[in-house]
Amino acid sequence: MYPSMLMPSGDLFADFAQLQDRIDELLGGSRGSSSIRAVARSGAFPALNVGTWAEALEIYAFAPGIDPASIEVSVEKGLLTVAGERKAQTQQPGKEVNVYARERFDGRFRRVVALPEDSDPARVEASYTGGVLKVVVPRQEAAKPRQIQING
Repeated sequence: MYPSMLMPSGDLFADFAQLQDRIDELLGGSRGSSSIRAVARSGAFPALNVGTWAEALEIYAFAPGIDPASIEVSVEKGLLTVAGERKAQTQQPGKEVNVYARERFDGRFRRVVALPEDSDPARVEASYTGGVLKVVVPRQEAAKPRQIQING
């Protein structure tokens, strides 16, 4: 057994989180990291990378094989939503196919990311290149770091 399971730390939630991490390691999975802005969900489509820098928040949605015209990006009440549909691959007429495994997601999808308060939803830009949707949400000018001149 693990030492932390023999002698509890006193923080029951931390002990359960550590146990869950150990089980995920044994089963070959991972819960992923989570934050206030986005929660990683195993198998969610499209997979997201969310990061910030001084000028903006950047969101990358990995959605290969999707027509950019079928992707909707919207901002409402501090939430950025990426939604759309991945069409199922059609079979050739008159050809019967037995499917033994289907791991590629098809159908409607929707991902939502809570935007920080200092974001400027009026200036959101989105582009789709090589199967990756890039959404840039600039920060408000008042929220950007600036250097202050010292007089004297």
